[in-house]
Amino acid sequence: MGEKLTFLKTFLRHPSQVGAIAPSSPALVQTMMDSFVWPEIQSVAEYGPGTGVFTEGILKKLTQGANFFAIEQSPDMVSATLKRCPNVNIHCDSVTNVGKICQDASISQLDAIVSGLPWAAFPESLQDEIMNATTSILRPGGTFATFAYWQGLALPAGRRFSERLQASFSSVQRSKTVWNNLPPAFVYRCTL
Repeated sequence: MGEKLTFLKTFLRHPSQVGAIAPSSPALVQTMMDSFVWPEIQSVAEYGPGTGVFTEGILKKLTQGANFFAIEQSPDMVSATLKRCPNVNIHCDSVTNVGKICQDASISQLDAIVSGLPWAAFPESLQDEIMNATTSILRPGGTFATFAYWQGLALPAGRRFSERLQASFSSVQRSKTVWNNLPPAFVYRCTL
């Protein structure tokens, strides 16, 4: 219950940073994890781990020796992630700085990026800035996955984000709807 309360409080204080009122469900976590071929991944970043539900899923899938870090802008959410996953490498920073974080860790390119960001809540300029940083650090053939809520596609920012994905990646696929999530969602699986 404490995790849900932290999530709700952060949503109410910063609705443009947290796009939902509850953490992602186990069903959505599984759908997100199924977007990747984990034995081939040696370097992965997570954008916006929130309370760490995807972080926990990633840690279960990582192969030994793989590099993993998360980037979260909210100090409250950093604390929530660390409570769930105490040993995770998490940066309290903007994901627009992913290239610098990789450089500091001697990671030349990422194989995968898992995103929990509320893209439909972002203005076009921020969507563009994050996507440019993402495509600059993701290796050719690398996988980027994020989720969206169906109602977000009705918003101009949600439609713009969908179009931005199509323009930025060679392949963009949508998962089946995850009805067992609040609200119902789907996962975009994108290959550079």
